[in-house]
Amino acid sequence: MLKIKNFSKTYKGGINAVDNLSLTIDSGDIVGFVGHNGAGKTTTIRAIAGVMDFDKGDIFINGMSIKKDPIGCKKILAYIPDSPDLYSYLTGIQYLNFIGDIYEINKLQREESIKTFADALGLTPSLGDLISSYSHGMRQKLAVISALIHSPKLMILDEPFVGLDPKAAHTLKGIMHEMCKQGSSIFFSTHVLDVAEKLCNKIAIIKSGKLVAHGDVDIVKGDKSLEDVFMELIENE
Repeated sequence: MLKIKNFSKTYKGGINAVDNLSLTIDSGDIVGFVGHNGAGKTTTIRAIAGVMDFDKGDIFINGMSIKKDPIGCKKILAYIPDSPDLYSYLTGIQYLNFIGDIYEINKLQREESIKTFADALGLTPSLGDLISSYSHGMRQKLAVISALIHSPKLMILDEPFVGLDPKAAHTLKGIMHEMCKQGSSIFFSTHVLDVAEKLCNKIAIIKSGKLVAHGDVDIVKGDKSLEDVFMELIENE
């Protein structure tokens, strides 16, 4: 579903954010992307989502290049950044309908999806309110719903659980598992290693722009906790 091939990104001043990263994510995978601050997680995620250009390599989504066919790729993926930028002058339902129009979702499918996810996340009573009145957690829930309504084949998330209350976080984890059972794939960054260890079937660890570990959770961590493995990898040169 997702293939990152020799991806590199250098910022102005010669800062090498990501260096020759290659990674494959299959249908049904939930992959946790972990690393220290500045390791290159957000840079990689933005490149996959098609919101950031890059210097070398390519990224393929369901066989399509994000460089050569960005629209085709974006039709089947969903991206939730760490700080979703929503249109605060719209109501929640207006925003969801706007997203539904972009993805050309028919009325019946749209209404069913909005009801299902808004009810599950407890946002239905606030959909008629202006987004400007929403708390951070409510905005995060709205961003999640907007990402789900077109049934994406690939979901890319940057710290998705930040700002969510425990119940909403638990619900989102269940939704993620259900998506993958149906053949979708999920790639998300997180600093919460316990969540990654319990939720994911695969882990990718990045250090200073380089992928230092990747594979099934049980294989990567062995008989240790993911936190112990992570600390060893980032502390040892």
